Amino acid sequence: MSSMTDIVFLLLIFFIILSTMVSPYSLPVDLPTSANKTKEKQNIAVRIDAELNFSVNNRIVQKEELEQSILATAVSGDNRKIILHVDQSVPTGTLVEVLAMAKRNEWKIVLATKPK
Repeated sequence: MSSMTDIVFLLLIFFIILSTMVSPYSLPVDLPTSANKTKEKQNIAVRIDAELNFSVNNRIVQKEELEQSILATAVSGDNRKIILHVDQSVPTGTLVEVLAMAKRNEWKIVLATKPK
């Protein structure tokens, strides 16, 4: 019986470690690569995929509703940090529009990349 509890505890530890490595915002996006890493925890995830579909924290929104959706999600002062997941094939103009929204609302924004 003691060996069975050992196995259960090992499985528990395995799943706890595995669950911390999985991103809660897991829409598929082909991110660019970079050697830089961010250490700051972002509270809002904005994604733009190759078909120009926008999402805020895994909730699909229209491009025109993006700013209002982020404002509704970022209710407190600490919650003004955004991580931006943009597919490599997204036109630069679309990315610049989102960055202009961030500057207008004084959001701190980080561009997500894949490690090299």
